[in-house]
Formats: sequence, structure tokens, C-alpha cells
Amino acid sequence: MKDRIHVSKMADSANKHAAVDGSQVPAVSRKQVRRWRKYLAEERLEADTYRYLARRRSGDEREVLQELSIAEERHEQYWLNLLGEDALPTPRASLRSRLLNFFTRIFGTIFMLAMMQRAEQRHDYEADLDVPKEIVADEKIHSEVVRGLAARQRATISGSFRAAVFGVNDGLVSTCALILGIFGTGVSKTTIIVTGLAGLLSGALSMGAGEYVSVRSQTELLASSSPDPESEHAIDKLNMNQNELSLVFRARGDDAATADRKAAAAFAKIKTGGHAYLESGNREYEEIGTGMKAAISSFTFFAIGAFVPLFPFLLPLSPLQGAIGAVILVGVALVIVGGIVGLLSGVNPAPKALRQLLIGYGAAGATYLLGLAIGTQL
Repeated sequence: MKDRIHVSKMADSANKHAAVDGSQVPAVSRKQVRRWRKYLAEERLEADTYRYLARRRSGDEREVLQELSIAEERHEQYWLNLLGEDALPTPRASLRSRLLNFFTRIFGTIFMLAMMQRAEQRHDYEADLDVPKEIVADEKIHSEVVRGLAARQRATISGSFRAAVFGVNDGLVSTCALILGIFGTGVSKTTIIVTGLAGLLSGALSMGAGEYVSVRSQTELLASSSPDPESEHAIDKLNMNQNELSLVFRARGDDAATADRKAAAAFAKIKTGGHAYLESGNREYEEIGTGMKAAISSFTFFAIGAFVPLFPFLLPLSPLQGAIGAVILVGVALVIVGGIVGLLSGVNPAPKALRQLLIGYGAAGATYLLGLAIGTQL
């Protein structure tokens, strides 16, 4: 019932285009119709995407996604009412939107949520006077809802994802720099290949071992700062008149008043026969991940990244042609990696891709110049 009322209000907003005295509705330009049809197609595609996502989730996430699909259907109905007969034939979403929708269905929930977060941030809606303020506000809220859902997914993959991005980027840049540096000295193609393979294997093993030790050390360090579960058994035996329990909460960062209030609540629970907790349950550091997952991710993606600049030298090409091919392939790979990072972050991928490219080329170029200088001295 609430949805029908909302649709009715939107329809009333659409009727503002009609004359108040009942005279003929002012003519609508073809440019407006094309723009409205685009909005209709986009809203329809988003509603379909949310329905698809809802079928793949459960519990609260499914309910939230279903509500989002209903909201997008309201927006779709608004544009249908506004277009009337001009809504036919059924418009198609832009090629960019359809491609993103296709790839999100292939690469999984986190990719799709990141894409939807970007889609909800419609700057063209804000600048268009034909779009009701209610719809503009809805889209802003939808963006925050999707951001919250995506945050859960990002937390579960962030550890392995960080290791994967670091691994593939290091593999691309360090191996390309190594190969270009050796190429700059003027050695044979065979020497370049052997050096590249040695760099690939040693780098992948080093990255994997380093990630494992790093993540394990970080997890152990954080775990040592977690509350001791055994301390909870001492709460019932405390002197309730002294209220030393408040010192625990103050040490954790609460002010004196808040600490006293928490301690008093804990003692009140004990007096009624209950048990007080210090929130000392076992913690899993999702943002960090596990040492083994990070090691495998880093090893695998470093090897993949390192193979990219090495590949042209395995073809029947001259060393110079191989070096040019390596630079081109590494550039493409860096742009892709940077773009993926941007997409999964829910932001414009172009600046991330450009940053990745410039940093990678800068490191590889510097190493080539050093190799060239060493080769000249030798």
C-alpha cells in the first residue's frame, strides 16, 4: 500500500508538466524523451540486478536487496507514467551498463555490489530538472545501502585481495624492471629469459613466504591485545563496593562516567543471578585474512604478473621486439589491475588505472636506465 502511495506521489509530480487549467500539455522535446527512455532502461536494469542479487543472498541481505528492487521499480513506474506511449518500444540500457551488468554476474557478488554502488551515484539525475527530488534523494540513500552491503563483502576478501593486488603488481613491475635492466646491459636473449625465470620463481616464493609471516605476525600481535576470556570468571568474585571493574572499561578508552555505568550494569546483572561479559569472545580478523590464504594468493598472482613481461621473450622475436612487447603487455596489465581496484572500491576506475600505470612504468624505466648505465660502464 505504501508503495502505491509513493508511486501516486511521483505520478502527481509528473503531472506538473501538464497545464493547471486542463489545457493541452506543453510539447515535450525529443531530447527529453530520449533522456527519459534512458532513465527508464537504467532503472529497469537496476531492479533486475537487485532481484538477481537477492536470489543469491539470504537473511537480512536478501530482504534489503528485495526492498531496493521494489524501490527501483517505483522509479521505473514513474518514467513509464511520464513517457506514456513513448515508453514503447521497450528501451535498452546503454552498452556500458549492459556490459557492466554482464561482467558483474560473472565475477560475483562483491563485483556486482561495487558496480551498483557506482550506478546509484547518478550525477546526471542531480543536474536534470525533470527528475523529482524524491528520486534524487532515493538514489543517494540507495548508494549508502549498497555501500553498507558491499562493506561486508569487502571485509571478507580484503586480506587475500590486498595480497593478490600487491603480488600481481610486484610481479609485473619488478620482473619487467629486471628484464629491462638486463636488456639494457646488452646481454643475449637466453640470458634475459633465464634471468626472468629466476626472478619469477624467487620473487613468487619470497612474496608467498613474506605474506605468510607478515599476516601471521600481525594476527598474533592483535590477538595479544584482545581481552583474556579467563578474566570474565573473576567478575562474580569482585568486591562490588569498590567497583574496580570500571577500570577495565576506562583502560579500553571509555570516560569515567561511561565506565562506571557499564560496571554498574554488569554488577546489577550479577545480583539478579545473571552473568556479565567483557566482550572477550574470540575475534576473527577478516580484514587481515589468514596467513595461508594470503601466501597462496600472493605467490600465485606474483607468478602470473611476472610471466607477463617474460612472455614476449619466449616468442621468436628479437630482444628489442621482446622488450617493446613486454612494456606494452605490462602497461595493459597495470591498467586492468588498477581499474579492477577502482571498480571494487566503488569509485571511478580511471584514476586508479592511471596511477598504477605511471608508478609501474616509472619503476621499470628507472631500472632500465640503471641497467643501460651499468652496461655502458662494463
